[in-house]
Amino acid sequence: MSNAKKEKKCPDCGGENFLTDHKHGELICRDCGSVLEDGLFDFGPEWRAFDEEQKSKRARTGGPVKYAKLNKGLTTEIDRYDRDIRGGAIQPERKAQLYRLRKWQRRSRMSDSVQRNLSIALPELDRMCAYLNIPNNIKEECAMWYRKAVNKGLVRGRSIESVVAAIIYLVSRKHHVPKTLEELEEASGVKKKDIGRSYRFACRKLGIRMPVATPMDYVPRFASELKLSGETEAKAIEILQQAREKGVTSGRGPTGVAAAAIYLAGKLTNDKQTQKGIAHKLAGVTEVTIRNRYEEIARELGIEV
Repeated sequence: MSNAKKEKKCPDCGGENFLTDHKHGELICRDCGSVLEDGLFDFGPEWRAFDEEQKSKRARTGGPVKYAKLNKGLTTEIDRYDRDIRGGAIQPERKAQLYRLRKWQRRSRMSDSVQRNLSIALPELDRMCAYLNIPNNIKEECAMWYRKAVNKGLVRGRSIESVVAAIIYLVSRKHHVPKTLEELEEASGVKKKDIGRSYRFACRKLGIRMPVATPMDYVPRFASELKLSGETEAKAIEILQQAREKGVTSGRGPTGVAAAAIYLAGKLTNDKQTQKGIAHKLAGVTEVTIRNRYEEIARELGIEV
């Protein structure tokens, strides 16, 4: 930061409003027009771009590292079109050479068991995240933790699908957007018992404290799936906060408590949903569970509807 900006005052007029002219490397007072500094350094690129296409063509840094890609997005591709850089056809004697280069590049990518495992697991992770509507930032973190699990040999003796599902379950709970075991079972085709076993094993071996999912973590997603109003969602969170203070939610399944709070909030805001309708639309929640949790919460909070 320049001395003028540190002082926050123009020596001529005492003004505190400055403008940095990057083109001429000057610091100017907006009030009186005095040039306070005329030798500023420009730490940006030496080239200019007038639109996004020019900017992307002239940039030399490349894309960010992506853990969800097999080679973290930093690989070299030899395409199958047999064309040179100008689009012209490759000479016949060069086609055999390119074929051999492609073959050895493919072999070098799968040079060890870790790479072979990742070549199966990362597309599976991408498919499951797309199926469960998981955002890219969480998918990248899942890929990072899966790589750690593979490097430590935690996947050996377990199915790739169960470990991928366990990592998704772990990271989504950590970011307070949890997925239920029933949803992961449907997405992966692995029994939830095996997913839970892999989840506990991964937490123990990776030294991660098992994150606890609360009923409030499920409310936004459940409210979105049921197409409820923001007022009902806010009311459900308020009910859950009061229920937690009274100890009603302890020892209860978070999904059932969240569904019961939404049902109760809908009654209070006239955004009515039936217990059967909620249980039908939400995975891992039954009509009996909603009714039991609803009666407990209403009784403890003294709510009559």
